[in-house]
Amino acid sequence: MTKEIDDLGKARQQIDALDEQIQALISQRALVAQHIRDIKAQSGATGDHYRPAREAEVLKRTIARNRGPLADETMARLMREIMSACLALESPLSVAYLGPEGTYTQAAVYKHFGHQVAARAVTAIDEIFRDVESGVAAYGVVPIENSTEGVVSSTLDLLANTPLSICGEVWLPVHHQLLSRHQRLDEVQVVFSHPQSFAQCRHWLDTKLPGVAREPLPSNGAAAKRVAETGLGAAIASAAAGELYGLRVLAANVEDDPNNTTRFLVIGRQNPEPTGADRTSLVCSAKSGGEAGALFRLLEPFASARINLSKIESRPSRRGLWDYNFFLDLEGHRADPAVAAALDEVRARAAFFKVLGSYPRAVL
Repeated sequence: MTKEIDDLGKARQQIDALDEQIQALISQRALVAQHIRDIKAQSGATGDHYRPAREAEVLKRTIARNRGPLADETMARLMREIMSACLALESPLSVAYLGPEGTYTQAAVYKHFGHQVAARAVTAIDEIFRDVESGVAAYGVVPIENSTEGVVSSTLDLLANTPLSICGEVWLPVHHQLLSRHQRLDEVQVVFSHPQSFAQCRHWLDTKLPGVAREPLPSNGAAAKRVAETGLGAAIASAAAGELYGLRVLAANVEDDPNNTTRFLVIGRQNPEPTGADRTSLVCSAKSGGEAGALFRLLEPFASARINLSKIESRPSRRGLWDYNFFLDLEGHRADPAVAAALDEVRARAAFFKVLGSYPRAVL
């Protein structure tokens, strides 16, 4: 027993010494960040010092040199928080998201930017765009698609008409909890949530709560807040929302697909530099006339250049009856010679064409 106590004491001393070294190195990194801020100020640069390509490279290197025992995702999250704190010393960022507090969009903000940003909750997706366009927020985070339920059409429509660019993406695993002040499932008479969450939990709800009313709200956070304030029913929301609003988890992980994931986009005014692992998003439309093969001819340059299209979605253009915009995601950066040449050819063939952004692909 004495030897075990002695060994434990030595191990704790090692941890204390390592903690001291880690803290000193973090402080040293923060001082360098301040120095970078001063250098930029001397050259006339002010305001936003966030660089998506640079931060993506740092995270990729963090993962590449990780040898465990911590998982890559854990190590990347730790590095993200250090980067977030250091960036806040250079220029604090305001980031708009779909509120209220406790939404998955807020979680996506913190996953991408860390917790040292000023996260600004708004009540609708179009308000996120307005806040960034007006300069109230430096960036916004908006949902774009879910692995189960597909695209968020309102976000696509807003992207087609905004002067902003996509400058990043976030992939967030989504695990829904049934939150309530009730003690038992059979006490629940109504469930509140976002319509997409209802769709992602449809089978579970049909099986476990058949006949219970479902009332859609603008966000999962709003659903949790409603239940917390009224004490009525239950909300489908995140575990973080349950902790924030003091709600009990009546049932955990009620999503139908355990791999349920939502992809978010970061919107702002930056055009990130190439990193070698990038994605480009654009919107275009075929020239009118209804000719056979019009869409094929529009997309043919990508196939000829062997550029992979990872997504294609259509939305009514609102320019005329049965006229559509096509939203595309492709692998590569618009500065890459092959991508640039293909984009120029598509632009020449299109009735409407707009590059929405080239940005680093999500690291994790």
